[in-house]
Amino acid sequence: MEPVKLSIRSTLLREVITEGLDGALNFRTYLAGKWVWKDENIVVRSPIDSSVIARVPKLSWSDVEPVLSKVYERGRWAVRDTPGDKRLRILSRMADVMESVKEDFVEVLMLNAGKTRRHAEGEVRACIDRLRIAAMDTRRLVGDYIPGDWSSHTLESEAIIRREPYGIVLAVIPFNYPLFDTVNKFVYSVVAGNAVIIKPPSADPLPSILFARVAEIAGFPKEGLAVVTMPGRESGNLVADPRIGVISLTGSTETGLKVLKQAGIKQYIMELGGGDPAVVLDDADPEVAADKIVAGIVGYSGQRCDAIKLVLAEEGIYEVLKAKIIEKLSKVKVGDPREEGVVMGPLIDPRTVDEMLEAVQEAISKGCKLLHGGKRLGPTYVEPTLLEAPNKEVLKELTLYKEEIFAPVAIMMKVSSIDEAIELANGRRYGLDAAIFGKDINKIRKLIRYLEVGAIYINEYPRHGIGYYPFGGRKDSGIGREGIGYSIEYVTAYKTIVYNYKGKGVWEYI
Repeated sequence: MEPVKLSIRSTLLREVITEGLDGALNFRTYLAGKWVWKDENIVVRSPIDSSVIARVPKLSWSDVEPVLSKVYERGRWAVRDTPGDKRLRILSRMADVMESVKEDFVEVLMLNAGKTRRHAEGEVRACIDRLRIAAMDTRRLVGDYIPGDWSSHTLESEAIIRREPYGIVLAVIPFNYPLFDTVNKFVYSVVAGNAVIIKPPSADPLPSILFARVAEIAGFPKEGLAVVTMPGRESGNLVADPRIGVISLTGSTETGLKVLKQAGIKQYIMELGGGDPAVVLDDADPEVAADKIVAGIVGYSGQRCDAIKLVLAEEGIYEVLKAKIIEKLSKVKVGDPREEGVVMGPLIDPRTVDEMLEAVQEAISKGCKLLHGGKRLGPTYVEPTLLEAPNKEVLKELTLYKEEIFAPVAIMMKVSSIDEAIELANGRRYGLDAAIFGKDINKIRKLIRYLEVGAIYINEYPRHGIGYYPFGGRKDSGIGREGIGYSIEYVTAYKTIVYNYKGKGVWEYI
């Protein structure tokens, strides 16, 4: 097989790209109106075969600090002083531009993130849709009026409570949805009137850079946007800087905890670790449940915070469900995501495969049964894997239960009651989503009440989509909510304005 080589067809996008001597593309990055290149760079490899497909500038704090100053002094006001309806028109133009170059974005997501064509096309479409419906976010940009005559201390006064932007949102992007998370965080921040600094993932920074080019073409205020291509481990000064008003981060719980310690008092939206449980009741349709569960395990090779990692089934359906899940997993085609019919492509890097297989071997050594998969198919390729835990005592000791393994692996166990399912689902440190399959409304209602998660999907596998329904976690799964309209609450500050009319004859109380 020929080494993977990235090509960008659109002349609009190619203006910020040059070709290196080895055929890899050199991407400049966007820093508050300027496209910048540095000889010191980050090498970008394709997870398909580890080929070098691009290089991007490796920025240091000395590069980033002047950019932050520019965004703080001028960029945040340039965005805020752009009328809301004009900001919406710019976002709409961005959707048009992205539509015109969508095939390049699809190509980048396949080669840089290892997505199948179906998943890449879905992500690009979700981004275009998110830009087009940005006006829906404005429904939360409202305030209040409070009359003063309900307290003797505030007679002859009144107040309005308004929302206003914090100023600068730092958007920290994960590798698994490098384009959509960039677009989503950008949209709700900009609708609220904030400037945005994007910290892209080092593994696949190209979608964020190309998105900045789309924003520039559409006329977004130049000094109100920057894409800082610096390694995460070197971004402590950035997250801690007091000029950053909000940090919107999607990533691991460990990364979130580190940022919280470094950054101090700020506003946060954090969607962190997950790996979701699926509870299957005796009266569920086993065919439907198995289909949905398998989709939840293997979607984007299990590299999703909302992927299903734990299957808890009642005794009456357990054996039938297990057989159907194994059957469907055996039909999942793994391979080069560019090939037709491939359902599951590579993991982002070989180390992730190592971590998964180590966790699988640990489970087997502690008495779990390997039901399907468990084999490496290449440096970044692995079979979708299902294990069975003999009892809850063993289950609770497994890395697969205690931690989020970002790979296509799940463990299942038979439960004697929904109370046991609740105990095991809530026993994990995470609380992002859960899925429930079944018909008994009383059992479903009890599960809804007691499961400690941010979202529950009934007869569906968890998938956050474009954020039409809000999502976000409890416990170690995060802070705040992302979703159309809901994220506005975290990127805007309340401001109370009290008007005093004492002695002005406006009110004459009895």
